[in-house]
Amino acid sequence: MTAVPALSFHDGRTVPQLGYGVWQVEDEVAADVVVQALEAGYRHIDTAAGYQNEGGVGRAVASSGVPREEVFVTTKLANGDQGFDSAKAALQTSLDKLGLDSVDLYLIHWASPQRGTYLESWKALIELQKEGKATSIGVSNFPIPQLEEIIEATGVVPVMHQIELHPEFQQHELREFHARHGILTEAWSPLGQGGDILEHPVITEIAAAHGVDAGQVIIAWHLAIGNVVIPKTVTPARIVSNLAAAELELTSEQVEAINGLDRADGRIGADPANPGF
Repeated sequence: MTAVPALSFHDGRTVPQLGYGVWQVEDEVAADVVVQALEAGYRHIDTAAGYQNEGGVGRAVASSGVPREEVFVTTKLANGDQGFDSAKAALQTSLDKLGLDSVDLYLIHWASPQRGTYLESWKALIELQKEGKATSIGVSNFPIPQLEEIIEATGVVPVMHQIELHPEFQQHELREFHARHGILTEAWSPLGQGGDILEHPVITEIAAAHGVDAGQVIIAWHLAIGNVVIPKTVTPARIVSNLAAAELELTSEQVEAINGLDRADGRIGADPANPGF
């Protein structure tokens, strides 16, 4: 079985660096593919209330035969449930769907600054951690001013920040902020979207040199620069090959070549400062 490295949170807990994401995976499909992922060797599953597949993920974890304590489960607070009381109730709803007593990591899915409720939501997550319903807590899609605000207001630093991050959008400023505060960076859409980056000559040449596919090269790059990464696929062969990227070691020159693919206009998802939802 592929050995996946673990990274340490500043709260003393750890997270498998390579996980399996289920964004845009229907509930019944999630129940099947998450079992496949766990059988392949993944031990980190990333879902969200907004994905509407927590039930399928929970059924997969329960039926997989893998002990619960060996599976790191992340879910996220939906924007419409932000606020102190509503956030606390939302996690209980997620736990009921997942069939779990607690999650290993609970994230605020988007700062959604126009709502003005991210700080109260963060205070709720702090309470949920104290209650043992979320072992660790973090955020997703937060601009730096909102990160600074929740840290200054509560004294509690997120253990992880999940953000859009791929070779053509590398988020240097945010990653530097994370490094200063001991926050792990987690990449969503780690392979980009639409397949363009998978066909970039820099990526394909590295893939050919190692005898692997382009997706494995990009996942190995994320691991090399210290990101937690959660590629999503429902293709059985790709589930296996993505995990195998944990064994791929790029040279420093190859990492630097991929570092050079960053673009100022590389964002493909919503801007967290004004996501519009």
